[in-house]
Amino acid sequence: MAKLTEEEKLFRKVEEKVKKAIFDYGLIQDGDRILIGLSGGKDSLALVDLLGRRSRIFRPKFEVVVAHIVMTNIPYCSDMEYLRSCAEEYGLPFIVHETSFDASTDTRKSPCFLCSWTRRKALFDIAKANGCNKIALGHHQDDILETLLMNMVHQGAFGTMPPRLKMDKFDMEVIRPMCLVEEKELMRIAAWKGYKKQVKNCPYESGSSRSEMKEVLARLEAINPEARYSLWGSMTNIQDGYLPRKV
Repeated sequence: MAKLTEEEKLFRKVEEKVKKAIFDYGLIQDGDRILIGLSGGKDSLALVDLLGRRSRIFRPKFEVVVAHIVMTNIPYCSDMEYLRSCAEEYGLPFIVHETSFDASTDTRKSPCFLCSWTRRKALFDIAKANGCNKIALGHHQDDILETLLMNMVHQGAFGTMPPRLKMDKFDMEVIRPMCLVEEKELMRIAAWKGYKKQVKNCPYESGSSRSEMKEVLARLEAINPEARYSLWGSMTNIQDGYLPRKV
């Protein structure tokens, strides 16, 4: 038997993390039909790879559909045939959906929020139209921890993007199978597999504070290499008796 390369070992390690997330958080059950939102970035491409492979395993038995949303008022160019080939490698249906948003309709919300909400609503519509009961997004552990920090710093709230979120309004569940996977692991997988970068020139992207939180997370890990695991654990280790409480 040929010896595994370091990249192959890493991919298997990531697959084990996805498996752990699926069972620890109850993300996927037998009979699920799951829609993956494929943006074309490394995270969503990895998610197609991981769930595409996972769907061929006996348990849990589930189906996957892949959708790519084109935001017509944002200047970027997706290689549609490449994205289609990534889905078809695992025999997954590939759907292209066009939509747009008008930033002037709600000046109280940032263009990033309006774009994200428009994409999310389109995913719900596509999922319903294709008989899916769950939507899988490509958020990894860094995304979730950065959101936790952003909410604490900017919103004064202790919350983030959970691995599984039931959306009663849409009768749909949103799942994040890569919630235990580190971004640096996905970057190595992307380089190894040669994921093709999509051209994107978003005029609003610089307005996000997420890059600042990436720096904060990196600084915390420089102080304590175990910081990400402590932050992750803190979300299920709430010590109510040691928190301020109004009388």
